[in-house]
Amino acid sequence: MQIGMIGLGKMGANMARRLIKGGHNCVGFDVNVTNVESLKKEGGQGAESLQALIASLPTPRILWCMLPAGELTETTVVSLSEMLDTGDIVIDGGNSFYKDDVRRAKMLATKGIHYIDVGTSGGVWGVERGYCLMIGGPKQPVELLDPVFKTLAPGKGDIEPTPGRDNRSGTAEQGYLHCGPAGSGHFVKMIHNGIEYGMMMAYAEGFDIMRNANSDNLPEDLRYDLDLTEIAEVWRRGSVVGSWLLDLTAIALIENPDLSNYTGYVEDSGEGRWTVQAAIEEAVPAHVLTAALYSRFRSRQQNTFSDKMISAMRKQFGGHVEKTRQP
Repeated sequence: MQIGMIGLGKMGANMARRLIKGGHNCVGFDVNVTNVESLKKEGGQGAESLQALIASLPTPRILWCMLPAGELTETTVVSLSEMLDTGDIVIDGGNSFYKDDVRRAKMLATKGIHYIDVGTSGGVWGVERGYCLMIGGPKQPVELLDPVFKTLAPGKGDIEPTPGRDNRSGTAEQGYLHCGPAGSGHFVKMIHNGIEYGMMMAYAEGFDIMRNANSDNLPEDLRYDLDLTEIAEVWRRGSVVGSWLLDLTAIALIENPDLSNYTGYVEDSGEGRWTVQAAIEEAVPAHVLTAALYSRFRSRQQNTFSDKMISAMRKQFGGHVEKTRQP
């Protein structure tokens, strides 16, 4: 298929590369011309403006936005709504708030334009590993885009099916899923990221406790000088708490065992807050996820080793660079 990619940052450029490698024709646009030129050198095509991008695509046009959530995505979608025709498709693969998706879908529907929200997980590793995709929107355009989703997703790989799934069909085992109508894809991704906050906090606190097991405040016969790098490695081998986040923790620790290259200033990207807001709206207790979010707020005032560990994990999976502490 031929697809236009708007936004060629870390995620957008890598997704375009994976699509090109999978046999799709990808035309990229970015305000940074260097990013466009890089894509062209790797087999893609480039456009100097949104208008040029749209003019280069066959109908129905497929425009995939990989932009920061908020104003930039909003203004881009509004601009596209004024330039596209009936039957064209706009995809938001960023981390937009699901209620914004519902509003945008209604706005585009009045012009006959389809809006698809795709929660995308995979970070900077996705170009090789594939991306887990959580999709919201009307059935017909989602089915039309199946070849694109299938290319971006990881596929079954060597992961064994869950016992008892013999009578189930669908795409979940391939790494992508149509979750429901507009907003549902980003809603599921929002909860995914909220859970991610809690998992990262649990690892970080556990490693911080082990790091302080040699404290002078403890009786001498109860002190342990533990090698966190080796503990992370042994937990990767058959442990109940094994995960990709643990794999990335092990990488961060072997690169810098005391994480001295991190300050521990931990940013939140929005989904954690929205998850807590959704829990409040639904009257669902979410103790762990709420505490994990508040811990990120606290990290901007006073840092611990666990904060540095969360910063390290964020750098490993998403390429997130710590912000400088504000005075």
